[in-house]
Amino acid sequence: MRTLHLQMLVAGIALMFAAQFAVAQGNKKDKDAQLRTVRGVVADKAEKPIPNSVVFLKNLRTNVVISHFTDGDGTYRFTGLDPNADYEIHAESGDEKSATRTVTSLDSRKEITLNLKLDRKKN
Repeated sequence: MRTLHLQMLVAGIALMFAAQFAVAQGNKKDKDAQLRTVRGVVADKAEKPIPNSVVFLKNLRTNVVISHFTDGDGTYRFTGLDPNADYEIHAESGDEKSATRTVTSLDSRKEITLNLKLDRKKN
């Protein structure tokens, strides 16, 4: 009888750990599902895509700046962005840069497309 109680206790503890693990995994999936992506094309004044330009993305809450080069089609993509943070984004290539755009936390879209146009000289 004592062994049966001990086995039930061990099984109950194992079940508690399994349930906590499942909840933790579910929370991680929910958090990942909420992350955002910003993507777009960097082009010149004539709307011609600019490959190998640099796109800068600044988290306005943490002031962390990350950058990516555009691919051969002038496209860029930032993934895994915090939906509760605001961001500034702009592109540069040679002596030209784009206007700075803002991605706000008030925008609830998971996938945001922002095309950037190189149309001004760098300071």
